[in-house]
Amino acid sequence: MIRLTWVQPEDLVGHELRQSAEEGKDVEAIRSRWLNAGGHLAPPRAGASTTTPSPELRTLAHHLLDELSTLTPLSRAGVPRGDGGLPRSPQQAVPGRGGIGEKEALRHRLHAAWLGRAAGCLLGKPVEKLSLTAIRSLAKAAGNWPLTTWFTEKGVPRELLEAHPWNRRSAPTSLAENIDGMPEDDDLNYPLLNLRLLQRYGQDFTTADVARLWLDELPAARTFTAERIAYRNLLNGIEPPHTATHHNPFREWIGALIRADVHGWTHPGAPAAAADSAYRDACLTHTANGVYGAMFAAAAIAEAAAGTGDLHRCLRAGLDAVPPESRLARAVRHGIRLASRTPDFDRVVDDLHAAYGHHHWVHVIPNTALLAAALTHADGDFTGSITRAVSGGWDTDSNGATAGSIAGLLAGHPDALPERWTAPLKNRLASSVPGFDGTGFDTLADLTAELAAELAELPAPPGLPASPTPAQERPHP
Repeated sequence: MIRLTWVQPEDLVGHELRQSAEEGKDVEAIRSRWLNAGGHLAPPRAGASTTTPSPELRTLAHHLLDELSTLTPLSRAGVPRGDGGLPRSPQQAVPGRGGIGEKEALRHRLHAAWLGRAAGCLLGKPVEKLSLTAIRSLAKAAGNWPLTTWFTEKGVPRELLEAHPWNRRSAPTSLAENIDGMPEDDDLNYPLLNLRLLQRYGQDFTTADVARLWLDELPAARTFTAERIAYRNLLNGIEPPHTATHHNPFREWIGALIRADVHGWTHPGAPAAAADSAYRDACLTHTANGVYGAMFAAAAIAEAAAGTGDLHRCLRAGLDAVPPESRLARAVRHGIRLASRTPDFDRVVDDLHAAYGHHHWVHVIPNTALLAAALTHADGDFTGSITRAVSGGWDTDSNGATAGSIAGLLAGHPDALPERWTAPLKNRLASSVPGFDGTGFDTLADLTAELAAELAELPAPPGLPASPTPAQERPHP
């Protein structure tokens, strides 16, 4: 029996009930009909439930998903401005002109960013989907808490491993004793795809261009959550931006954020332009805070790529790119405040889990709050950034990857990263994206630097400044 994850209608209903409620919709009547008919709420961690429903229940799931899509919020009370459906672009696309600096220095920063993204992702892979309690228990048993290096099975009691098993797919390639280069991961596949996106369509790519590229280059089984739903929608003839909303309860999860790096890397010193680029990518799969997460990350990364070395300025640039009263912006500010005033990072994490633990572990809001808190608490230190991001739980490999990207840029050079993080990568990553399997991170840095230089040399559109200021007015939904 094949239970394909993230697409079964009987599993989507529970996720949609929660997502619609977060948007201020009254879902109680539909929830009752679903549960009374024998339906279940969403699986808490897995992508699919374990049993096949009756044909009648699956038919009902389809009908209820349609009904939920027609609901409108009864009141905007408690739903901040900027938390509507599909947001508008923050501005017209503007090339990343300012802050690129000397090209070789940028290439070094990008090399460190690629390595940092891979190392942070790899650190988080074996504990992805595990609870915070499990992560802490496994690391403490190995004498690795606070987390300072790779997870390992050595020294961990068998009964603890049985109680908290590693991520099944990742442990064979991501525990310290098993690492042999960078294994495939969607957190690395998407930056590769976005390199190809810019190579093929240039800086003026559209959301439809992203869709075309995915259908050409991205294996469907390498997509998850919102990306898998959007992919299925494309195959069913649904066009963007409706791909982000049709039966897609994952539209505010983290998927668009993990695609944001190349948009930031290729717009050094131009965070608003990077946010616009990330916006056009994100609208294929996400709405509202899902899009804002991508815009936040792209803008912060663009500021870091400029070489200023100021982590806090990067986070401010990220916040400047999103509606200030959105739930995403509020959560990021909360994470930064907690990390700024709390010396013990475990306490920061506990407070974040208390505030945002009601969200799914892949939702963008808790993960972006944790990312901002980890970066703030580490104050730019590379090891501190990726270990804090991973030790906080939730989407561990994605948070580690984005933290590593930003911290790598701030480090400025691959040689500035500790060898224990870079040597096991062996300058090699695996990927199912055609043409990239086995590519070295140095080669990827060259490709990214070339694209950044090409964008920087393009003229700004008439009537727009070459490097927009964060204070520019941005329209809200």
